[in-house]
Amino acid sequence: MMGNKVDSGFFLMDVLEVAPRLLGKIITIRDDEDIVKRYRISEVEAYRGEEDKACHASKGRTERNDVMYLEGGHVYVYLIYGMYWMLNIVTGKTGNPQAVLIRGVEGYGGPGKLTRIMNIDRSFYGEDLNTSKRIWIEEGEKLKYVQTPRINIDYAGEFWKNKPWRYIVTT
Repeated sequence: MMGNKVDSGFFLMDVLEVAPRLLGKIITIRDDEDIVKRYRISEVEAYRGEEDKACHASKGRTERNDVMYLEGGHVYVYLIYGMYWMLNIVTGKTGNPQAVLIRGVEGYGGPGKLTRIMNIDRSFYGEDLNTSKRIWIEEGEKLKYVQTPRINIDYAGEFWKNKPWRYIVTT
């Protein structure tokens, strides 16, 4: 049974609108054996353009972040510490690099842990959430949340480190 996919226009909004609205939505993954698994999003962080010193686009367009410059609705994955894939959803208009890092799903906290249970790897880079047969976002319930500063981005400086762009579901 498939839930209602998020409308493609959802991803074209600014990252600061998309990030909190992703909470409660469902990441849906179809594996190689055609088994579909669903994960309710519980924690995200927003990264907003070249001006955001914590954003991968802060130093301009590169081979690594190229997908961030596409129209919202694409998957941006990258490897950290040589072992953890980070799952991001590109938002906004073409040429304006923004993305939401998925930091947690119900039952799993930590972006590296959740990509392992979902089997997310480099092959998902650039996947279009609107047309993909193996990953998409479904509507979910609207949940209450709190905003906090983003974490693990000391390199970005106090101003960017303290932006309240981390959104966490409250129970």
